[in-house]
Amino acid sequence: MRVRSMTVSDGNRVVEIYGQAIKSGHATFQENPGTWEDWDQGHLSECRLVASDDNDIVIGWAGLSGVSNRCVYRGIAEISVYVDPNHHGKGVGKALLSALIAASEENGIWSLEAGIFPENEASLVLHKALGFEIVGRKRGLGRMGYGPLAGQWRDVMLLQRRSQVVGVE
Repeated sequence: MRVRSMTVSDGNRVVEIYGQAIKSGHATFQENPGTWEDWDQGHLSECRLVASDDNDIVIGWAGLSGVSNRCVYRGIAEISVYVDPNHHGKGVGKALLSALIAASEENGIWSLEAGIFPENEASLVLHKALGFEIVGRKRGLGRMGYGPLAGQWRDVMLLQRRSQVVGVE
């Protein structure tokens, strides 16, 4: 496996992996993955990464979204990390998240945020292992519109990783 910068030609596979995660019911409130154009518009242009196998097939991706247009929040981003289910438990997520942290700091981002369903224990463990801490729980944040939990109100755990490199004076 190798982690590299995402290219436009990776777009279809990025959307496909996102769609697989949506089917799990524990990744997002989003009901469908949309198109590459949707993904592209919803993520920052920097810090777009993919993990690929020995045949350069994309097996996971990571990216950042802005949290606000206000200037005070310019160094804060929300993370997304998704891995093909056939590659769960093989260190792909850890490699992507580690590389995303480094890339975010290289791009002047001092705080990373994540919103994770409490049932997604593997993701919570991964984030904590890489320096994220739980800073809150939004109770009944949204109602699931699909899957086995359709109609249920879901909590979301809020995690943050404050850089020890960027914004430290």
